[in-house]
Order: sequence, then structure tokens, then C-alpha cells
Amino acid sequence: MSHFLPPSFLLSFPPHALQMFLVALSFAYFAKALSGSYMKSTITQLERRFDIPSYLTGVIDGSFEIGNLLVIAFVSYFGAKLHRPKIIAMGCVLMAMGTFIIALPHFLIGRYKFETSIRSSVNSTNNLSPCPARLLSPATLASAGVITLLSAIPFWFLPRSLPIPSDRGPAQCTPEQTSFIKDSPLLEHKYQADEPASFLEMAKDFIPTLKTLLGNPVYFIYLCVTIIQLNSLIGMVTYKPKYIEQHYGQSASKANFLMGTINIPAVALGIFTGGLLMKRLKLSIMGAAKFAFGTSLIGYFLSLFFFVMSCENAKVAGITLAVGVSYEERSVFSACNSDCVCSDRDWDPVCGENGITYVSPCLAGCQTSTGSGKNTVFSNCSCAVAAGLSSGNLTASVGHCPHRDDCDRVFPYFLALSVITSFIISLGGTPGYMVLIRCIKPQLKSLALGFHTLSTRTLAGIPAPIYFGAIIDTTCLKWGQKRCGGRGACRIYNTTAYRIAYLGLTMGLRTVSFLLCILGFVLLKRHLRREERSAHQVANGGAELEVLRKEEVLASNSDQSLRTSTTDYNNTERETRL
Repeated sequence: MSHFLPPSFLLSFPPHALQMFLVALSFAYFAKALSGSYMKSTITQLERRFDIPSYLTGVIDGSFEIGNLLVIAFVSYFGAKLHRPKIIAMGCVLMAMGTFIIALPHFLIGRYKFETSIRSSVNSTNNLSPCPARLLSPATLASAGVITLLSAIPFWFLPRSLPIPSDRGPAQCTPEQTSFIKDSPLLEHKYQADEPASFLEMAKDFIPTLKTLLGNPVYFIYLCVTIIQLNSLIGMVTYKPKYIEQHYGQSASKANFLMGTINIPAVALGIFTGGLLMKRLKLSIMGAAKFAFGTSLIGYFLSLFFFVMSCENAKVAGITLAVGVSYEERSVFSACNSDCVCSDRDWDPVCGENGITYVSPCLAGCQTSTGSGKNTVFSNCSCAVAAGLSSGNLTASVGHCPHRDDCDRVFPYFLALSVITSFIISLGGTPGYMVLIRCIKPQLKSLALGFHTLSTRTLAGIPAPIYFGAIIDTTCLKWGQKRCGGRGACRIYNTTAYRIAYLGLTMGLRTVSFLLCILGFVLLKRHLRREERSAHQVANGGAELEVLRKEEVLASNSDQSLRTSTTDYNNTERETRL
């Protein structure tokens, strides 16, 4: 009960059905993660492309989980009575169809045309080359759909259940191993024989079975703890690339690249190492719970150092910085740009020679420009003079001014700490999952896992991105304006407020989960004591039964001996009389 299936047990399933199932399931998870991570990586791009606030992108991200809610609990309950590998295969097919539908508009609808010209000579394409990058997004989605579809194939060839190996007796298999084997001969883990039942009869048993499941206090507290922790995790992961982009001045592509190449491998290694340690240390259910709690607590204390890895607000004239006497805080207009007819609704930042970012070239007082695209250089920017520089031909370049050197020095430490905390926290993933497996009766495991997934997606996967985004929106300093009216996406955030809101909410949720863990340990101890008493009673009952059987055998032997002696005595008497 304190370790996983050994390699000899895995290899004993002919023809390696369990290994095939593990490989197929891993491939299916890879396909799901491919499409899911793509959705997470497009958060900031969606905000800019459609000019929407963070909470609305949170709604889009959370809606990714809604489709699962309609079927997951029923599939988990009825799927345990049906052919489970084929149920998984059908789920993979549905995921592939959903991914294809998401990518379909990119292939059916042409590129968006920003303007229309009557004369063909106006929009001449001389010396221009096509941009194949526009096909990258739909191609990525289509590839994810194909991979997901391929992941369904192996499940169609797997058996309905795994019989116990014939060369291993019941005494050689631990309860942990037999709890997942439908044909286990062990009494305490033996499943009831499947009796033919109609769909209506199974549906009638659903609510009573669910009540029995939720009546388990250990399972209920575990469910509450994981819901709160996943709220913290999902909200943090969803907006972490955005945090890196806004706080440390990194590009969106670089932030997503770092998340994929540094954090995700650390998490995968941590989960694998945690499972290996659990097997080597042969942890009991209480030991697994303590291990998971300890790693999470260590990661919690290490995460507190993120609060001190701060950068100052970017210097943006009229928003975060009042330049000279002519600027008023939160006002982008000044005497230096009063001769220009500028709009405060535009957001086209430029970096002046003074190291200050201006909302637009017009508001920087620039009069001329040379070059095109990202190579455009604006000249005669009069507002730079107002900032205290000597007069002359002051220029400005496209984009934000780079962060200071001290902020660039902090960023590598942030990445290193992020990798360490991700690895340590993920160490407790497998032991924590085994606590869930071991505290539930075998016949309720499928429903328990399904209801757990349903609850976490409903109460964490959907709302967490929404309220995290809404709280992040409160730290916005400059909102964009849509051309058709209304508030658009946030252009610049208060870095200090963003850090406190983002990290504070993440750490606050984890603090609440730790308080519930204390109650969980108390309930788990009571649960284990009850199991020990029940096992002791069963053992004593078996011993008493064995004693009674021995006494019965002895009594039977005594009676037989007495009858034999009586018969011999009678025969002797007859012979004497004769």
C-alpha cells in the first residue's frame, strides 16, 4: 500500500496492455497540453488585437473549460461501467474536432483589409514580400488537432479491463495494485460483478452514489483544498507571461518562450521525481500527505521573495512622470505640444533621447520623421527640451524606452527562483494525488476523480482567469479607446500595484488552503484509525473463526475416537461372552 506498481508487475500484463495504456494516455495529455498552452500564450495578443480588457480575456480563457462541464461527471460515472479506453478515445476525437473548429475561421476568412483604395496605384506592392507568418497561428492549431486525433487510435485496441496476472497470487499483490484491477480476488478490493442494468437504473443510483462520495470528510476537505490551490495556480499561470512583459519589459513572445522552455520542464521533472521519491521512501498515506504539504509550504515561503524582485514604473510623460512645470500628473498635454493638434486617445509610444516614453510622437512635440515602420525616427521633438535637455534637433524612436539596468539584473534571479519554486511545489503533485486515490473505495474511484475534475474546472478553471484579470485591470494607468467608442485594452499599468495585486492574490489563496490542510490532517488521522480498527476487527474475527474451526475439528476427532473405542469395547464383550 505504500509503493507503486513494480516493473515486474507492469511487465506481467500480456501483451503489455498497461504499458500501452500509459503511453497512449501520455500522448493524449501531450496533445491536450499543446492546444491548451497555445490558448494561454495568446492572452496579451487577444487584448491588443481586439482591444479588450484583461477580465474579458479571462472569460475567453475560462470558457475553454465549459465544454467539459456538460459531460465529465456523467462520463466518469457511466464510463466506469462501460468500455473505458473507448470512452477516452471518443473524448480525444471530440477534442480534435474542437481544435479544428477553432482553426477553421483562419482558413475560410481572408486577411483583414485595413483600408480600401479606389486607385490600384495607391496600394502598390512593389518591393514587398508576402508574410507567411500569418499562417503560423492556424497551422499550429491544425497541427494540434491532428495530433489529438492520432492520440485516440491506441485506445480503440485496448481491453476493457486488466485481469490480475495468473503467475502472481493474491498474496503477492498489494492493495494499492489490486485497487485498480477489476478482477482482483482480494476481498477488500473485490468489485461487485457487473449485472445487466439499464441506463435508467444506473441514473437512479447516481445521486445516492454521489452523496456517499461527498459524505467522505477526507475527500471533501481534499476537494476544497485543491480547488483553492488551483485557483491560485491557474490565475498565476494565466497572467504570468503578461506579468513578465509588463514588469520586466520583455516581449510577449520571449515571455511565452521562457515559460515553455524553463518552467514547464521543471514542473515535469518535479512530478516525476516526486513519484520516484514516494516509491523509494515507501510513503504511507499519511506520509504522502505530509510530503505534499511540506513541499507546498517550502514553495510558498520561497515565493515570498518575488515581492522584493521589483522594478519601478516606466517613465511615461504625463502618466507616471510629471516632466517640468508644464506637465500635470495624469495629463499628457503640455505647452510644448500645444501647437500640435494631438489626441489623448492614440497610443503610439516613442522613446525620446531623454529616456522618457511619450504616448505618441505628436504629444512628444515631434515635427518631422524619417524612415518607415520600426525604423522610423522622429525629429525636432520640442517636449524633450522641456524635459531639461539642451536645445537642438532632439529625436525619438518608435517604442517604449528600455528598462533600467538594475531591472535587467533582477530578471535572471526572477527566472531562477521561478524554476526552483515550480520544481519544489510539483514534487508534491504525485503524493498528493495518491492521497485522493487511497482515501476512496475502489468502486467510487472513477466517480471521485471525475467529480474532482468537474469541481476544479467549474470553481477554479473558469472563474480564476476572470477575477484575476478584473483585479489586474484595477492597476491600469492608461486605457485605450476603441474607434467606435468605449474603453479598450490597458496600455500601461502601475507596476507596483500590479505586483502587489497579482502576487498578493496568488499567495492569499494559498494561505487559505494551508489552513484547510490542518483540518484535513485531523480528519485523515481519524479516517486511518477507523480503518485500522476495522482491519483489526476483521483480523480478530478471522482468528476467532479459525479457533472455532480447530475446536470443531478437535471435537469431531474426539467424537470419532469415542465412537471407535465404544465399538471396540462392544466387540470385545461379545467375544468374551462367546
